Amino acid sequence: MNSVSPKVLEQLAPNGVLSAAVYLGNFLLVTGRSPSGEPTGISPDICRAIAKHLGVELSLMGFNTQAEVVEAVVSGRCGIALLGSDPARAQKITFTPAHVELEATYLVPAHSPIVDLSQVDQPGIRIASFDKSAYDLWLQRNLKYARLVHADSVKASTELFVSEKLDALAGLKTGLVLVSKDIPGSRILDGQFTGIQQAVAAQKSHIESIEFLNACVAEFIRSGLVADLISQYQVQGLSVATLP
Repeated sequence: MNSVSPKVLEQLAPNGVLSAAVYLGNFLLVTGRSPSGEPTGISPDICRAIAKHLGVELSLMGFNTQAEVVEAVVSGRCGIALLGSDPARAQKITFTPAHVELEATYLVPAHSPIVDLSQVDQPGIRIASFDKSAYDLWLQRNLKYARLVHADSVKASTELFVSEKLDALAGLKTGLVLVSKDIPGSRILDGQFTGIQQAVAAQKSHIESIEFLNACVAEFIRSGLVADLISQYQVQGLSVATLP
């Protein structure tokens, strides 16, 4: 990559440190913590690679909700954030193209007559979903007939699915595989209702920085860094995004 302009450094690392926000709830992208307590995984390593390109130190900040991640960038507390790209969030922050894509689908209970994704969006169908997650925001925009029953976490949505005997549970495929082991007879529907695009985001006014971050993401994909990280952390259920 070319040398970094002073404007980009001023926008992203005004004090010589890149503050980066990551969502701790996505166990595919934040897989653990270092001995010092810093988040580890694909998202933290992408942040480290960006800081390396900037030639600055990294201050990694983990948040428990995706709303907090968005707000960290909007407020200027963090220069960048890594989370699911979505039109609702894009009203507040600007996203790069995606670097990885996660499969989102449904789990249905034992003896469910639903065998295909196309059968879920029907009148009377109730779907348990983690409120305001990237896949939930997609469902809110696209479902025509089925009704979402919201919970405030992935775990709570699973509990709601079981306790209320709902028709389907929305989620990331890898997480649903784990859930299915604890719900006898449950099935994961083939395919995906959407692919969750994980991307880097910055303040909408930081045009120069967004161009820089776009170039970073393209290089990370072309160089094989993203594929190497998926392999390194042995994460299943996501793939390297296709460059636009």
